[in-house]
Amino acid sequence: MNKYKETFGVDISKDVFDVHGSSSGHNQFKNDEKGFKSFLKILPKDSIVVMEATGYYHYRLAQFLYKNNVAVSVVNPLSVKRFIQMKLAKVKTDKSDAKAICEYALANEVPLYNALTNVQAECLQLFRLMDSYLKKRTATKNKMHGEETLGIPSKFVYRSLKRDKKHLDRELEGIEARLLELVKQEQQQQLTLLQTVPGIGAKTALFLIVITDGFSKFETGAQLCSYVGITPTIRESGSSLRGRSRISKVGNKKLRNLLFLCAFNACKHNKACRELYERIVQKGKSKKLALIAVANKLLKQCFAIAHSGLPYNDEYVSVLKIK
Repeated sequence: MNKYKETFGVDISKDVFDVHGSSSGHNQFKNDEKGFKSFLKILPKDSIVVMEATGYYHYRLAQFLYKNNVAVSVVNPLSVKRFIQMKLAKVKTDKSDAKAICEYALANEVPLYNALTNVQAECLQLFRLMDSYLKKRTATKNKMHGEETLGIPSKFVYRSLKRDKKHLDRELEGIEARLLELVKQEQQQQLTLLQTVPGIGAKTALFLIVITDGFSKFETGAQLCSYVGITPTIRESGSSLRGRSRISKVGNKKLRNLLFLCAFNACKHNKACRELYERIVQKGKSKKLALIAVANKLLKQCFAIAHSGLPYNDEYVSVLKIK
C-alpha cells in the first residue's frame, strides 16, 4: 500500500516536464531551474515523485528534488511501458504518460532514488560518451569495409577514415583510463575482488561496477542478469509458435558483449562454468545457448563476490547467494 500523502508521476522531455498528481491532477513546468522551483512549491509534504530513467533529461530534476528532501523514484521505462500495454491504453501523450507513471507508482512498490556522488556522475557521463564513440567507430569500420569492397578505393577517402578510426581509438583508450582512475578512488577493493573470478578481466569488472553503482542497484543476481539483458526468453505458444530460445536484448550491449568474451575463458578456467557448459552441450543443446548460460553464471558469481566481500573460491562459491 502506498504510504505517501500524494504520488506524482513525471514525464520529462528536453524543454518541459508534465506532472500528474494522484490528487491534484495535471501540471506542466519548464525543464530548468525555475521550473524545478515552481514544481517544488506545489509539492505537499510526504509526497513521492516518480519518473522514468530517460538518459540525460531526468537526472537534473531527480538530483534537485533529492537535495530538497523530496522522496524520488527513478523507474525502468520498460516496466512502465509494459504496465501501459497491460491497460490497453489507446492514447499516448506526455500528459497521459505522466498519469500512467503515477498509476504505475500507486500499483507497485517503487525504489527510492539515491543521489549520485561526483565520481558516479562523471563515470556515467564517461560511459555515455564511450557508447557514442563506440558506435561512431563501428560506423567508420563499416565504411572502410565498404570502400574496400569497391575494388578500387579512393586513397584519400580510405586514409581519412583510417585517421578517424585512429582518433576514436585514442579517445576510447583515454576514457577507459579515466574510468579506471575514478573507480579506483571509491571501489578499488571491489575491482580487485571481481578479478578473482576466473574469466572476468579488468575491463569487464570496471564496466560492471560503473553500470551497477558498485552492485548497489540490485538485490539479487537474477535482477542483475535481467538488467544486463542476459536472461533467456522462451518463444512458445500452443502449436503455432515454437521459436528458438534466445536472450533478452534489453540492457547494455557493450557489457553483454564483454561477458560473452569472458564466457569463453570461463569455460576453460572457471570450474562451475566449465561444468555448466559441458552439461548443457551433453544434453544436445547448442554451444551458443551454453555460452549464454555461462555468461549468466559469471554475472551471478560477480554479484555474489561483490556482496560477500570475499575473493572467489571454487569450493566456497557454490554456497554463496547467487540467485
